[in-house]
Amino acid sequence: MEDRDFKGHRAAELISLVDGVMVLDTGERIVAFSEGAERITGYLASEVVGRTCREVFRSDRCDIACPARRTFDSGVVLSNCRCHVLTADDSEIEIAVNTSPLKRSDGEIMGAVVVFRNLNEMLEMTFRMTELSQEIIREKERSDAIINSIADGVVTLSRDLAVTSFNRSAERITGYSAGEVLGRPCHTVFKSRECEKACPVRELMHSDKPIVEVEMDIASKDGSLIPVSVSAALLRDENGDVVGAVESFRDLSRVKTLTEELKAKYSFRNIIGKSHKMQEVYQLIRSVARTNVTAIVQGDTGTGKELAARAIHYESPRAGEPFVVVHCAALPETLLESELFGHVRGAFTGATSDRKGRFQLADRGTLFLDEISEVSPSIQVKLLRVLENKQFERVGDSRTTQVDIRLICATNRNLKQMISEGTFREDLYYRINVVSLTLPPLRERDEDIPLLVGHFIEKYNRETGKQVGKVHPDTMDILIDYAWPGNVRELENAIGHAFVHCRGDIILPEHLPQDISEAGSAGTETALKMLESLEDVEKAAITEMLKRCKGNRSRAAKRLGIGRSSLWRKIKRYGLSSNA
Repeated sequence: MEDRDFKGHRAAELISLVDGVMVLDTGERIVAFSEGAERITGYLASEVVGRTCREVFRSDRCDIACPARRTFDSGVVLSNCRCHVLTADDSEIEIAVNTSPLKRSDGEIMGAVVVFRNLNEMLEMTFRMTELSQEIIREKERSDAIINSIADGVVTLSRDLAVTSFNRSAERITGYSAGEVLGRPCHTVFKSRECEKACPVRELMHSDKPIVEVEMDIASKDGSLIPVSVSAALLRDENGDVVGAVESFRDLSRVKTLTEELKAKYSFRNIIGKSHKMQEVYQLIRSVARTNVTAIVQGDTGTGKELAARAIHYESPRAGEPFVVVHCAALPETLLESELFGHVRGAFTGATSDRKGRFQLADRGTLFLDEISEVSPSIQVKLLRVLENKQFERVGDSRTTQVDIRLICATNRNLKQMISEGTFREDLYYRINVVSLTLPPLRERDEDIPLLVGHFIEKYNRETGKQVGKVHPDTMDILIDYAWPGNVRELENAIGHAFVHCRGDIILPEHLPQDISEAGSAGTETALKMLESLEDVEKAAITEMLKRCKGNRSRAAKRLGIGRSSLWRKIKRYGLSSNA
């Protein structure tokens, strides 16, 4: 009887292992704290609500790569971030953290939901399930009730990796019924790429080390891929001999979907940005792409004018046709004419054969003329004719060639000023400026910098094979505060420079180019001096108002336009007396 009560108690413990959940405001203060969070940390909700998570958890990642702060900075959903925290009794535990932003209807981030689980508990649960393996076999009905109550999919396997049990959550996640999979080799059920090369359970059999939270894809019954997080442990009999394994897997589809939705929302054909200005650019690109009008893309050097032109082309009905680029500033006038319109054999010295120009190569597609402002007046006249009647003659040829192209131009100069100076034709300007699209400089959309940094980190990770996943908060502050005269191109180069010098998985300030890191240091010193000056002004104002109000704090606070408690804190901070 006692043994059965003990087993029931152990089962209840398994069922009670739920995640901790807390809600943070944008100041990283805790506004809600679940029962699971209380159990894991030892804190009561009443003890932590109103305090910052940094004060409560004292984590090794608070200052380096806080998942909640990364969510606030970039608006992304993060999953399976591991860190060590201290509990109420100062014990250190390792937790796995998922964070999701809370947004208002206008899209502004108002807080974050943080879900965490104690990895020690997960391991303990795995070990307990191992200890209960024989009890599960002898008391199948009772164990099925326990396993089926778990939200994660749970599968037990024999030594040869055949499925011996399959809980209801596993049925729900995969689409298979238990009857369809019992007795089958697990690789014929899950059909994951890892089954043949990096099977977690096969690795477990060889290493005898529990597998915790390994992310992989499995196939559902209908063939669709499901991202899951897998944990596994060995099953042993009463003699300690391995009889199989137990594997649990959590469906990550929702987390992955949210992540991809965020990427899709803030990325448009490799143009990255969540700022209001960039959202307007996205909308204008879509609108222009639906038409066939000539467009001009304006913006400072490095803002991504060619990317915008490509986006217009690939969103248009001409997407299946050529997109041809001409960098006008890179070619002298004599070569540019031949490059644009082509030439016939013998047209000039070195013309040994007929050659098609870029206009012919772009026929039925889009021709992008970058730095149109650098084209000479004589070439401008010929461009004007092509735009008027879609016809031109190759160099040295008297025959007329007809083309069907869409023209997109780009410049970083003020064409109207060039018209007034007589260096750019007014009639050509109005031909190419049917629709104008202006890309904002990076200094005007610093809220996009964390997104761009993440995008370039992913790019360089793929190119270099590195696993850089973090940016130190001090590094991000420098990147956000820097003026970026070279715009997005300069930022990409800065991250590329950091990859060369970074030896770990986190980009530190010293990994940045020297001119950028030094600019960040100078900006910090200036900000500190300004802060000190403002504090002196505030201190003097409070001192003078207290004198006028003869030490009456309520009256002084009212005249200063602040709350009485705020005034009390400032008096204490500056070491003032009420009768100052």
